[in-house]
Amino acid sequence: MNTDLIPAEGHVVCVGETMAALTPDPPEPLEDADRLRLAVAGAESNVAMYLSDHGIPAVWLSAVGDDPLGRRVLTAVSAAGVDVSYVRTDPCRPTGLMVKNPGPDGTCVHYYRSGSAASALGPELLDREPVTRARLLHFSGITPALSTSCRALMDRALAPSPARRPYAVSFDVNHRAALWPADVAAPVLRRLANQADIVLVGLDEAQGLWGRDLTAEEVQGLLPGPRVVVVKDGARTVTAFTPGGPTTVPALRTRVVEPVGAGDAFAAGFLTGVLRGETPTRAVRLGHITAASALQVTADHGPLPPPRETERLLGLPEEEWQSLTGR
Repeated sequence: MNTDLIPAEGHVVCVGETMAALTPDPPEPLEDADRLRLAVAGAESNVAMYLSDHGIPAVWLSAVGDDPLGRRVLTAVSAAGVDVSYVRTDPCRPTGLMVKNPGPDGTCVHYYRSGSAASALGPELLDREPVTRARLLHFSGITPALSTSCRALMDRALAPSPARRPYAVSFDVNHRAALWPADVAAPVLRRLANQADIVLVGLDEAQGLWGRDLTAEEVQGLLPGPRVVVVKDGARTVTAFTPGGPTTVPALRTRVVEPVGAGDAFAAGFLTGVLRGETPTRAVRLGHITAASALQVTADHGPLPPPRETERLLGLPEEEWQSLTGR
């Protein structure tokens, strides 16, 4: 993939909220649970952690409360090799909290993040380190849903045309219906996505936001601005639309323990491929390999295969890759 998509020098900075997360252990409905497991959960920090796993130095930029949960978040993200030195500790606002409620039809998530430390992030964040020396900023569509100031941050980060920005921007649409209704989210997310350099979006979420019968090609047609549009069709395929044309790669067959976090893992794998100058096929494959590591664990962040196995999978002939997929 053309390496002029992203500047050669600078930080990779992932911006967004990470919360403390409570999950019944063992997984069962909350009302029946006797024990809760404490972990951390955040789309952008997940991406930063997987980037670090792949050997890409990453910075997580956010805010946490001056409380035990905030310290737990910082410890967990830092332990994955991510630079958390720019995260602000807010003495007045708490760290956000999410609680998972497993059930027979899937896992429901309850958020307690209104007025959190990260919800007070604003556009002034862009005026200081590490953004001023960034090569790539990564955002998700969760951030503009958190508050007016967070939406202003996104608007300013994406306001200049890509040719005038000193950094590239990747944007995972990542619509969270629990945070804002689709009719409010749809135009905002489409506008922000269209101003990014790299966009990642699930076909199902694009259909829920912008048109029930959309195909991957039609999603790309709705977003003419980005250089790269990646459309993920669930556990089936991913199509990357690049200046060289579309590339479709089927997903690996994987035993799914918990789907939460797989989209962030895919984003990190794909971005790693882009940052390394890989071909679109290898970048999408790396996204699939990374997503599989998240699908096989209850946490958002799972261990990658050994580097030698990853390289073997990336180099497989097409027919051998196909034999490992559900197609």
